[in-house]
Amino acid sequence: MRSTRCLKAGMNLFLFLLLWCSLVGSASAGEWNGPSQLLARKIVAVTGPGAVAVTVENRSSLAKQDVDAVGGLVRMELETLGARPATLEQAAAAVAVTLSENPQFYVWVAEIRQGAREASVVMVSIARGDESGFEREAMPLGLRRIPLWAQEDRILDVLVIEEDAAPRQIAVLDGDRVAIYRLKNGKWQPEQSLGITHGRPWPQDLRGRVLAAGTKDHLLEVFLPGVFCQSTSSLPLALNCRESDDPWPLAAKSANGFAPSGGAPAIPPLGGFYSATRNFFTGALTPGVGKLTTVDKFYSAAPLPRESYVLWLFAATDGEMHLVDGITDQVAKLGWGSDVASLKSACGAGRQVLATSAAEHGAGNDTDSVRAYEIADRDPVPVSTALDFSGEVTALWTEAKGESAIAIVRNRETGDYEAFRLAVDCSR
Repeated sequence: MRSTRCLKAGMNLFLFLLLWCSLVGSASAGEWNGPSQLLARKIVAVTGPGAVAVTVENRSSLAKQDVDAVGGLVRMELETLGARPATLEQAAAAVAVTLSENPQFYVWVAEIRQGAREASVVMVSIARGDESGFEREAMPLGLRRIPLWAQEDRILDVLVIEEDAAPRQIAVLDGDRVAIYRLKNGKWQPEQSLGITHGRPWPQDLRGRVLAAGTKDHLLEVFLPGVFCQSTSSLPLALNCRESDDPWPLAAKSANGFAPSGGAPAIPPLGGFYSATRNFFTGALTPGVGKLTTVDKFYSAAPLPRESYVLWLFAATDGEMHLVDGITDQVAKLGWGSDVASLKSACGAGRQVLATSAAEHGAGNDTDSVRAYEIADRDPVPVSTALDFSGEVTALWTEAKGESAIAIVRNRETGDYEAFRLAVDCSR
């Protein structure tokens, strides 16, 4: 019996040394030991001692050797605390650990399932400091940028009216008109220009949207501060505008029926009331997100369908991000800019958030970038490198199909406004 105990002790020492060696080549042991122990203690506080099945999924930019080290440390501490490893069939509890990150922290989340009980979630976060001690994996996804249009006047939005393999007809919205163009012999040719009438001056930082009306009587709908316009349904078009405080749609109409997977809900229609004299949404919503009908003033919003609800992200005017699920309004400082949009794709988690950078404009620094993120729970994980632009991103709107977004950029060198279509590149 004594020799058996000695053999077991020797094996444990051998395994520990192996784990230690794996840590030496990447992050130092102290880098992950403390948070791994803390996460293990939080897990055991829920499961108690007994058989547990542990899986570790990496949704951060940590290299595989660091992920393996973290998983080994968590499992070792769980065993020390009496939670012995087991297969899923034999375990009393299943623990799914997800390693994620945001610009300020590494966030490790453990989802714990025990029989028919409701899942429990525990987490720890580690401030991101000096990153020279470990390796980072290449980002799994990319962003594809397709130029659509450029002009001297400010572009507010672009709508692709007709396309096959590429856009064939577009509507370009600025402060004075909606211009219709058709692609002929590889060049955009003007078809019609529809003037916009309004009774009061536009706000200094003008914003607007042009959308497909989706009815037999109207082809286009235009939303501007204090003004709403509708076009007739066929060329040559006529555009009728009136003063209006109607809400702007925050999810395009044809995206409302989108249910990504696993019985996730469709994105319900949601409108936001836009200030007639400023450049932001007031925070009043209709019909609301669950029980919440108001949020802080915001510049942009993006929906993320979940299994039983839709999580909405609101980029507030104070620089914070609000994550609203219909019951709670969680505030996070993510270091993002004022424009967010959500896309569906055939890769990754199937749904990504595009966010602009939080650049400080002025003094020759008028350039922005856009990066894709995935949000497993409430913690964004970057999944693409930053897509840099030649100037400030002034608008970012999800298109109706939900698979791409329109980005408007003011070129720092030329002063012109440029419109691009952005989509997730799954070929990385």
